[in-house]
Amino acid sequence: MKTLKEKLLHTATGKQWDRVGIQSHQGIMVPLFSIHTALSCGIGEFLDLLPLIDLCARWGLDLLQILPLNNEESEPSPYNCISSCALNPIYLSLHALPHLDSLEELRQKLPPLERLTNIDRVDYSEVATHKGAFLKKYYEAVGEKILETDAAQAFIKNQKWLKPYALFRALKKQYNDAPWEVWDLENRCLNKAQLEHLYPLYEEEISLHCLLQYLCFIQLKRVKTYAEKAGILLMGDLPILLSKESADVWQHIELFNVHLSAGAPPDSYNLNGQNWGFPLFNWDALRKEDFLWWKERLLFAENFYDLFRLDHILGFFRFFAIPPNHPSAEGRYIPDNDTACEAQGIELLSMVASNTSMLPIGEDLGTALPLVRPCLENLGICGTRVMHWERRQDKEKSYISPQEFSPISLTCVSTHDSEPLALWWKERTEEALAFAKMKGWDYTTQLSSQQREEILWDSHHSASLFHVNSLTEYLAFFPDLIHASEEEERINTPGTYSPKNWSYRMIPSLEELLKHEGLLNVFKCLVQKQTKT
Repeated sequence: MKTLKEKLLHTATGKQWDRVGIQSHQGIMVPLFSIHTALSCGIGEFLDLLPLIDLCARWGLDLLQILPLNNEESEPSPYNCISSCALNPIYLSLHALPHLDSLEELRQKLPPLERLTNIDRVDYSEVATHKGAFLKKYYEAVGEKILETDAAQAFIKNQKWLKPYALFRALKKQYNDAPWEVWDLENRCLNKAQLEHLYPLYEEEISLHCLLQYLCFIQLKRVKTYAEKAGILLMGDLPILLSKESADVWQHIELFNVHLSAGAPPDSYNLNGQNWGFPLFNWDALRKEDFLWWKERLLFAENFYDLFRLDHILGFFRFFAIPPNHPSAEGRYIPDNDTACEAQGIELLSMVASNTSMLPIGEDLGTALPLVRPCLENLGICGTRVMHWERRQDKEKSYISPQEFSPISLTCVSTHDSEPLALWWKERTEEALAFAKMKGWDYTTQLSSQQREEILWDSHHSASLFHVNSLTEYLAFFPDLIHASEEEERINTPGTYSPKNWSYRMIPSLEELLKHEGLLNVFKCLVQKQTKT
């Protein structure tokens, strides 16, 4: 019988496993927008990840997972991307921009965003307004000088998505952010010659967006280099779908099915189902071009990550497709039979795995097909095990012990789309009662510190090779480090539109966390190798 190492090295992801290491990996998940340092301007920024990497090293972790950093427009959701590759300039660390020291007058006009950094929630609109105005002045002062450098020119030349994306942003501005489907016909569905014709007409705006993307690129590359030196693996997140109002759909409409929307059927968490509003892929069209769009997307992400969370991996097997003007419950699966789903999933995931140096980690949560997890295992792709969602299909729906999880998996106690542990314990009474019974605990609605410690210890010592939890689950040991209400600690509630979605900000700064001895001791206790007594 093959050992686990022999098995993984002969899967589609064998090379990636060899690079990452077939061993236990311990980490935390942090949304970039939620952190802050003394230098942050209203939101977590790229270079704020440097002290976060220091924290991982201090706490004995070797993996840092972050949510998507793609550019978004009309809402703060990082999964509503207007580009498959473009990074969001709202995350630029302004204090570290090139030539800023020589621009004394401009430096004095750094956005007065200390107030916005200290409020409970991220105010995307105000931060974007102030940062955008500053970056425009910065571009006017030194943009041309930076763009003329060999490094910037090489970046622009090598990123085929960049100039079409920049043109899209320029046209979006011209049409006052109107949907691209109502633009003049000559500005829709453009071929290469038409794109080349338009570039000179919008040269200034295109140059601005090229500069911003170059600055994002060099800052995030700096983070990657820093993480490598610290021995910390970076795990990104690639949303499987894009906004209909994205540069990709505008430029490559033949690769997408804009007549159906992806979503999810009704379940116990969303009784009416979900309609995400994202177009589906036209897989046949992608096959004809040998999946070039996916290959280019993966290649760009390799600049920053060692691993990546493959969002909604079930979509590679089938999508829940909803017709226009229909309730979510009236959607249907495409394909609609197990044989076709399995064949498609294996084909597409093999394509992804064989075209990147990053190790994919599958988000296989939701209404899953029984065939999905065996397929992932055979490909060497980890699935996700949220501990309190792992239950047997017996009459009692008993919980599966974390020691029974497949090693080819990632264990966690919550996700950015679910309730934090304390809120689940309080609100999902039936599930929590069953969990408490399994552990031999008396149940009360307040999760005790000792219970939290044992659940997190179990998550870090499951049979999985990866153990990653939201940083907020550890901050919760200390009431002064979290908000008074458990509801305020939630990052997102799927299927809802709320100002609380994606605006969560941690109370302590990273500087405060670096000095926090109690938190250090928590990690020493939870991540230690020896058997718990």
